[in-house]
This record gives sequence, C-alpha cells and structure tokens, in this order.
Amino acid sequence: LELELDEPTSVQSALAELEKRGQPIDFLLLNAGMVPGKQRVITAAGVEASQAPLIGHHQLTVGLLRANLLSPDARIVIAGAEPARGGVPMFKYTDVDALAAKYHGGDLTAAMEALLHNGPNVKYVPNNAYADAKLIVAWWAAALARRLPSGMAVFAVSPGAATATNVGRNAGWAVKYLMIPIVNLIPGMNQTPETAARRYLQTSEFGTDVSGQFFASAKGKFTGPIEAQRQPHLLDGANQEAAWQAVANVSGVNWSYAESLRAVS
Repeated sequence: LELELDEPTSVQSALAELEKRGQPIDFLLLNAGMVPGKQRVITAAGVEASQAPLIGHHQLTVGLLRANLLSPDARIVIAGAEPARGGVPMFKYTDVDALAAKYHGGDLTAAMEALLHNGPNVKYVPNNAYADAKLIVAWWAAALARRLPSGMAVFAVSPGAATATNVGRNAGWAVKYLMIPIVNLIPGMNQTPETAARRYLQTSEFGTDVSGQFFASAKGKFTGPIEAQRQPHLLDGANQEAAWQAVANVSGVNWSYAESLRAVS
C-alpha cells in the first residue's frame, strides 16, 4: 500500500484499505526515519522533518487500534537510534526539563511541541534534531505501552550502525565524510542492514513484561547484542507522558487507556 507519513490523508487512505481487507496485523514495524541535513526542513504540517515520521506513525498506530486491526497479541516495533541513550559523538539531545523551565513555564508538553516544530526557542542543529527525534520516539513507545490492551506490546529498537542503508544521505559533511568513514574502518562499529534488521525481528518475540522499553547496543557500542536501556532520562515518566501528549496535540489524534479497555471488550 502507498503510505506517505507526512500526509494525514495518505495515512487515512491506507487505514481505510486495511480496514476493507480486514486482515489482523500481528507485527507492526514503524521504520521510517531520517538523519536531517544542513538546511532545516519543515513539513506542510509545520513539523521538523526528522520528527515528522513519528507523527505519521502515531496516526497509523492509533488508527489501527481504533479499527481493531491489531491482533490481541500484536507486537509493535518502532525504529529508535543510539543517540537517544546519549554518549554518541556529534549527537546531543535537548534537556527538555531545562527548555520547559526557561521558555514554557515548566510545561513539558509545550517544550516537547517546540521540539517537534523545531521552534520557538529551539536552535536547529541537524544531529541534535535527530537525537531529539529518537528520544521522543523512545518516550512515545513507553507511553503507548501504558495505553495498549493487555497482550499487546511495543518496543523502541535501535537497529544500530548500518551505514549501507544510506541513512545519512542528507546528513551534514561531518557525519558523511568524517564519522561514517571512521565507523566503517573500525571493526565492530558497523554491521550489514540484514544484521540490523534482525534486531527488529528479535524484539518482535519479546514478552509484555518488557513492553515500552528502548533496546539498543551496550554502552559505548553501536553493534552487537541489544539490551534494555536503563538511563534515568529514558525512564522519566513525566517526559514520557509529555512526549505522548505533544505528539497527540500535533497529530490531532489521541488514544487513552479507557479506549484500549473498550477495544478489548
């Protein structure tokens, strides 16, 4: 099916076709994403380009939930990235608490919306925008886990470094001509797209006991076995809920725990 995540009408058309087919979905992989370029790009909906896939993913996921198109034990996997955990050279996520305190009267949701729009009071730095986007993905997954019917599970999963996917085609010169070539030369710092994709399949078999968690490489690594990330900023419930509400506000679509109970009954 054709699906353009930047266009709500495209998402709705895909949802309508899936509802018409009526086939339950066991595994939903939300894989769209991009490393942004030097010039800031804002979509027609006013969302910064690297943040935009999450808005479409949210609209799609909630639409599938409302249409009862996900199997009772469905697994949802959304593509995360190593910068969300921190400690990745040349990538730094925003201190949302500080942003909220300085410019939004402590309102975390308003600060999250500012990151989604890349303004006001948010300076555009391509790599940092990407780190912010993937951190919000991790928070969103944690919040969605609390809203899913029992039996379903969601995971944010970093595929790790896999430069052959050309994910950095829009990235700045430092990433394209410095970081990526260095990564390609160091053993254990890069992997094939097939190996990266296996991470998604691996987590699709995880249980509900770890639903909502973010899985990525071990500290200081970009490949190899994945593990649940336990850094305090990832586990901050207030930021998780604020991220969810900001995405709901920007997308115009919400999904509550009460709705999940109705979906089961």
